[in-house]
Parts: sequence; structure tokens; C-alpha cells
Amino acid sequence: MSATAVTDVTFEADVLRAPLPVLVDFWTPGCASCRALAPLVDELATEYAGRVRIVKVDADASRASAVRLGVRGVPNFVLLKDGRVVQQILGAVPRSRLVRAIEDLLRA
Repeated sequence: MSATAVTDVTFEADVLRAPLPVLVDFWTPGCASCRALAPLVDELATEYAGRVRIVKVDADASRASAVRLGVRGVPNFVLLKDGRVVQQILGAVPRSRLVRAIEDLLRA
């Protein structure tokens, strides 16, 4: 399973009204760190399937969604629960940092 691609059109339904907690991976095509993290994000989507919704948003193509969550740089991971931002992680971080953030989100 891979992370679901979300756009400005589907952002409200797929992220803000999602029944599960959500990890949003904001990325851009020109970001080497973003491309390097993509397989990890897909791996986490498989690992947490049914417990956390993991989605990818191209911040260049979906600027409104990026602005809405205050994303100013990529890679940027935003964790939400019940449509509210719980945590934001900027930059290329190790797998362990994302796992800890997801586990914290599940306990929140």
C-alpha cells in the first residue's frame, strides 16, 4: 500500500474530515529529500493501514492546502487528529522520528 495522493480538491474530505488520524507529507517534485523519503512514507502507509491515514500533497500543485496548514518548506510532515494540527515536523527526519510522531498521534 502506498500513501494516497491528495490535492486541493480532495483535501477537505481526505484530510480534515478523515475518520482516522492523518499524517500529511507535503513534498515538491524538485525536492531531493522529499524523493528520498517517498519509499519510507509508503512503507509507513502500509504499516499503519487502518489506524492512520497517510497522504502525500504536492505543495507546488496544491498551494492552497499547503498555505492552509502553514507549510513554508518541504519536506514537511503535518499530523492531524479530528481535523486539527497536532504536530508539524519540518525537514528530512529519520524513520524513528516519524514512527514516534505517529505513535504519539495514536495516543493523543
